Amino acid sequence: MNPTMNPTMNPTTNSMPSPMPNSMPDPTVAAPERMRTPQGDFDLVRFPEHARETLRAWDAADEYLLRHLGGAPGPDGTAPEPADLSGSVVVVGDRWGALVTALARAGGRPVQVSDSYLAQQATRLNLERNGVAADAVRLLSTQDPLPERVDLLVIRVPKSLALLEDQLHRLAPAVHPGTIVLAAGMVAEVHTSTLKLFEQIIGITRTSLAVRKARLIHSTPEPGLVRPADPWPHSYALPDDIGVLSGRTVVNHAGVFCAEHLDLGTRFLLRHLPRGPRSAGSGGGPGAVTRVLDLGCGNGVLGTAAALADPEAELAFADESYQAVASARDTFEANTFEANTSGPDAGPGRAARFLVGDGTEGIAPGSVDLVLNNPPFHSYQAASDATAWRMFTGAREALRPGGELWVVGNRHLGYHVKLKRLFGGCQVVASDRKFVVLRAVRT
Repeated sequence: MNPTMNPTMNPTTNSMPSPMPNSMPDPTVAAPERMRTPQGDFDLVRFPEHARETLRAWDAADEYLLRHLGGAPGPDGTAPEPADLSGSVVVVGDRWGALVTALARAGGRPVQVSDSYLAQQATRLNLERNGVAADAVRLLSTQDPLPERVDLLVIRVPKSLALLEDQLHRLAPAVHPGTIVLAAGMVAEVHTSTLKLFEQIIGITRTSLAVRKARLIHSTPEPGLVRPADPWPHSYALPDDIGVLSGRTVVNHAGVFCAEHLDLGTRFLLRHLPRGPRSAGSGGGPGAVTRVLDLGCGNGVLGTAAALADPEAELAFADESYQAVASARDTFEANTFEANTSGPDAGPGRAARFLVGDGTEGIAPGSVDLVLNNPPFHSYQAASDATAWRMFTGAREALRPGGELWVVGNRHLGYHVKLKRLFGGCQVVASDRKFVVLRAVRT
């Protein structure tokens, strides 16, 4: 039997704060933040809203971009011409909607291209709270077809260099010699490799002086530039020591966590996945159908492994990243497609659900037997346990009584503390010096 988790075995400083007194503001509604730019002043929040959120919905790179586009003087004292917003304006990587909200207020009708469902929801929320019509901004995902012509391309440099590479390749055909290409990032995000991508895919590139640790990137489109091929999506064979997925193919779209190799936490969980049906209806006996949710699925290896281990299981994959869900779909199909080579009846692959949303959004309460989860603990450059807490809370709601949540995480994150609060306890399935696999059962 697995030992019961002892909260003292993994000391942590990341447990959730005590509930706020009744005299405090509503903890479910975020306090507004104000961003001041040439386009106006804006009250902006992240999504989901929470009054105890300590991270702003914009940063110095966003402000630097908007000041330059609005014609404000730069660090050298010279003022650029305000950007012409009358043409096709495309904004890539707008993290919480600050850029498109400001540009729409200034009279533009920008197209936002984002990998993040949460960023899109934040954009809708920030447009509304700043009095900008929802139809002033067109929201596209990184998987959607892009505009055929771009006159002003604004890029907030993403954390993932691969995602930047892929999006530049996809947008390059729409860029023309008159296109203004302007990007920005914090100094820690703008590297020689970042500039090299702009030069290889767009054209001659230069950077600005830094302001408040943010820097602009100016790139001039070069007609006839011979570009390298877009390497995404990328596939590789999994290692041989991870159970049912050993040696199989994983498919990664650009920007997915650990797209070049299997991350160590997922690898550890794959070695200790639960086996056998877990359906409540038949007690796990013959005819049982286990409903499995790969929550925060990334490239889908956990859910795909569960599908291979239990051929009758019904799978769902959920993530807030469009790139992740596309990766999960491709990985699942690559490993579960049942080819019929004897005739024209080559059948469709095994069915599964693929959901882009906030956590368990779209999953009926009490409908899941098993949730597999390797939660992220960073929001862009900031460490945060907010996502893990929402995932655990959502998993508990999605699970039927007796359903199980299996989580892998770094030992120092102290997930056992949160699981004990939500589920009344948890068990250690496996652990080593760095990772721990935990099992919590909904009562």
